[in-house]
Amino acid sequence: MAERILIVEDENKIASVLLDYLAQSGFRTHHLTRGDEVQAWLEHNPVDLVLLDLMLPGRSGLDVCKALRAGAPGQPAPAIIMVTARVEEIDRLLGLELGADDYICKPFSPREVVARVKAVLRRGTHAVVPVDENPDGLKLDDAAWRATLAGHDLGLTAVEYQLLKVLSARPGRIFSREQLMDAMYQDERIVSDRTVDSHIKKLRRKIDEHLPDQELIHSVYGLGYRFDPPL
Repeated sequence: MAERILIVEDENKIASVLLDYLAQSGFRTHHLTRGDEVQAWLEHNPVDLVLLDLMLPGRSGLDVCKALRAGAPGQPAPAIIMVTARVEEIDRLLGLELGADDYICKPFSPREVVARVKAVLRRGTHAVVPVDENPDGLKLDDAAWRATLAGHDLGLTAVEYQLLKVLSARPGRIFSREQLMDAMYQDERIVSDRTVDSHIKKLRRKIDEHLPDQELIHSVYGLGYRFDPPL
């Protein structure tokens, strides 16, 4: 069955283009123009992903995103891609407190939007596969601080284990270097961004030894790092 996309956009010309391109790619789509209509509509019409504009009448995209991430009993949470012309809001959009899965800056190419939608939906599909059913699954043992991939011990240091744990706990989420440093060094020591990059490089090398054909940890230019589960 075709995946369902809700577009929340008050500019009808933009929404019309997105509706056409997504429909041509096989998605089922619906369009809302106001932020304060979203939750009530979703109660009766669950979707797989919401394309959510930041500036909306009735209720801002930020508030809608918070509400959707808070969830409702018995309702699976949809993936969320924020659409914004306000670059200064990107850190908030992708921050842990809001939980957007991705963002797109205006002006954008409709083909790029379709590609990003497909990428986010793929990540969500892979993320729900239980690791026990996936022979290449990643397993973390907090008691032993031990990570295994495809049945092989990765041989991680304590810092590398903590870094992998943070990234893999929220697949598809982009973490800034500052967020990763806060998670890795909870004693508030002062370290440079390059320290995170160095640990990422070593972690990638250890993963690549056992899963050379897949890149699990991705660099996102200007923002940080993202983890995608093994296929």
